[in-house]
Amino acid sequence: MMLINLAYLIAAILFILGLKGLGSPRSAPRGNMLGAVGMLIAIIATLINKEVMSYTWIIAGIVVGSAIGAIMAKRVQMTQMPEMVALFNGFGGAASLLVALSEYSKVAGHYHNALVADAGMAAPQWSVALLLSAIIGAVTLTGSIVAWAKLQGYADKAMQLPNQSLLRAGLGLVLLVLCAWFVVKPEMGIVLYAIALVALLLGILLVIAIGGADMPVVIALLNSYSGLAAAATGFVLNNNGLIISGSLVGASGIILSKIMCKAMNRSLGAVLFGGAMVSDEQMANIPGKEFYEGKVKSCGAEEVAMLLENAQKVVIAPGYGLAVAQAQHVTQELADLLEKRGVEVKFAIHPVAGRMPGHMNVLLAEAEVPYDKLVEMDNINPEFSQTDVTIVLGANDVTNPAARDDKTSPIYGMPILEVDKSRTVIVIKRSLSPGFAGIPNQLFINDNSLMLFGDAKAVLQDLTRAVMEL
Repeated sequence: MMLINLAYLIAAILFILGLKGLGSPRSAPRGNMLGAVGMLIAIIATLINKEVMSYTWIIAGIVVGSAIGAIMAKRVQMTQMPEMVALFNGFGGAASLLVALSEYSKVAGHYHNALVADAGMAAPQWSVALLLSAIIGAVTLTGSIVAWAKLQGYADKAMQLPNQSLLRAGLGLVLLVLCAWFVVKPEMGIVLYAIALVALLLGILLVIAIGGADMPVVIALLNSYSGLAAAATGFVLNNNGLIISGSLVGASGIILSKIMCKAMNRSLGAVLFGGAMVSDEQMANIPGKEFYEGKVKSCGAEEVAMLLENAQKVVIAPGYGLAVAQAQHVTQELADLLEKRGVEVKFAIHPVAGRMPGHMNVLLAEAEVPYDKLVEMDNINPEFSQTDVTIVLGANDVTNPAARDDKTSPIYGMPILEVDKSRTVIVIKRSLSPGFAGIPNQLFINDNSLMLFGDAKAVLQDLTRAVMEL
């Protein structure tokens, strides 16, 4: 047992070093590798535990799971990474729920005696850990499935059910009553299954009303839930490795959720219980296409190429449109071409650009954009006033000046990339459609803005050719 705990301690140290490495794009690959090695050590330590009676199903599970994981890693596009992360969170929650139900079934016949002999804990403590594992796991499972469906477009961005708040409160009250009943009467197995069912329903109701603009926060929060569920499962199984790793994931997920909320000027409570970022009443007062009529100036690749020829400093601000078009490689080609001509090129990274934290960093790293070219929002904003040309690639809400200037705007106060302060802004976008917040972008009609309509990849290819021909 001492050697197993020592292995868990080594794994925990590697997890911490891995998380530290993920704080920078340059050290992120090493951080991922350290985390993977730590998980391998934890798995091996668990497998050599004397309580393992048979390896048949374990080996079968490892083979099947590894095959599925390898296939997903190869086939899933970067645009689908948020959806995959949401599903992974759900898998973690499902594992915790199933382990809790399985462990209860194991000791159901001789609950108190087995508890004291095997776990060395008082029955109420074990019951509480079991409940937390089941409840958080169930909420994470169904909540993650709903988040995945929203990201895939299978569900509305924000669905408001009749009396939804009362329904959630009612389910929460029922859950508390059932939990108290189970702690007092742990031999009542049917109560545990009822708790799991109510928690599954609650997970759906907690996420279904959240708008698409808040999905980055939801993904980070569900990741935290999966970690907390794993930590609770560790107490159920008396497994130090699960307790440590689950606590790390839970804490880091909460911190990341807070960072995302700050980047969107949203409170965590508003995300969880406020529904869509823009209410129905606000939407009724938001102008439609008439907002842009006669005010948008469009251009072609040749005109932009001439602007770039005379530029000394260019900033590229990527958004989800870059991910959809898979334009990261051609973006880097354009940046290389400009740098060979003596132009200073940087990439402006907003914390919630895309659909998950770090989405743009990963995309651009895939195209081998140098890490020192990726500049975070707070550091790049002071440079826009000295920037000749800023190219906005599919970013919308995170570049909307209304968040800074219009106190009546639903996104007022949200930190943005202040691209509008550049001498010239080129917005590459398929159309004038709004972003996740559902409101028009003031940037598109500014005097110094030009719209270059089309698929980001195709447009950048045309732009690169135009620059080469000058």
